Amino acid sequence: MRLEIDAANGTVVEHTDTGSREIALYSREGFELVSRLWVKAGWSQQYPYTFSWFGRPIIQLPEDMVRTQEVLYRLKPDVIVETGVAHGGSLIYYASLCRLMGKGRIIGVDIEIRAHNRAAIEAHEFASSITLLEGSSTDAGIVEQVRTLIAPGETVLVILDSNHTRQHVLDELECYHGMVTRGSYIVATDGIMRDLHDVPRGEAKWVTDNPAQAANEFAARHPEFVLEQPEWPFNQSQLKENITHWPDAWLRRV
Repeated sequence: MRLEIDAANGTVVEHTDTGSREIALYSREGFELVSRLWVKAGWSQQYPYTFSWFGRPIIQLPEDMVRTQEVLYRLKPDVIVETGVAHGGSLIYYASLCRLMGKGRIIGVDIEIRAHNRAAIEAHEFASSITLLEGSSTDAGIVEQVRTLIAPGETVLVILDSNHTRQHVLDELECYHGMVTRGSYIVATDGIMRDLHDVPRGEAKWVTDNPAQAANEFAARHPEFVLEQPEWPFNQSQLKENITHWPDAWLRRV
């Protein structure tokens, strides 16, 4: 895809393999086209690496975090399981929301939790809401440890944000989907990889080797899960699509 943006005339021309078309820049469709390009350019410039939450780097697109907050407030889960810890910013973010809601705790899993990150997380104001488990997210022992930390009847939401290869995410989906309660979600983050194959630092194999591909394959095999974008609780615009690094990410258990 190639875009020509003419701000003076208020138009966007989209060029694809099948032809070209002109769209009003300030229309819903124009906004969505420009936004998708903006997301790609922002990823290339490491835009998500410029944010922190309560003192910890979060490495997420803010739009994704706000949309996640909308889901968490609606569901008010007892347990949020996140694979992939990094600096711990996402764990702190979810823990802060749980603290505000007066309900919920976080389980963070990572194959390697670096000493300085562990120390910072364990010293944080929200540390009492977080349990850290070190080991591969698909290791049977680790999966069982997570399972034992969830009490019967608790509402559980799972966020997969570790190794983003198609196969690893498929393996994680198989390991954790049984913990997800009806009406809640398992989220395969960072499917944006499929759109980044042609940008600097991108890789051609990402066209199919990505979390969104895994989520689609999983949904096709598991009719008890529906792949959908969670409904926006408030919308006075004509817009319908998230600006996101997480396309085809949200799998809801029905």
